[in-house]
Amino acid sequence: MKQRKVPLRKCVACQEMMPKKELIRIVKTPEDEVLIDLTGKKSGRGAYLCGKVSCFKLAQKNKSLDRALKHHVKPEIYEQLAEDFISVEDEFLAVKESSGDE
Repeated sequence: MKQRKVPLRKCVACQEMMPKKELIRIVKTPEDEVLIDLTGKKSGRGAYLCGKVSCFKLAQKNKSLDRALKHHVKPEIYEQLAEDFISVEDEFLAVKESSGDE
């Protein structure tokens, strides 16, 4: 059987290429909301980050999310994303480990 191509994406903070399922997608919706998209299916412009808090902080420091989303991300949105990122990180890592076992 022909093996399927694994879609690769680049983390906007550390610039490391990884399979799409190993990254967390941040999306700017058409309504100009910036939020975390674990499904990867929400409409809007997306940017990908590693599942590490250090990458999120680096993206915030370098404003790489602003560039990737082509939209100014306000400080209060970064604070909200930081809270969401920390709460989602454990869930994301659990899903990542379970899919790696298969």
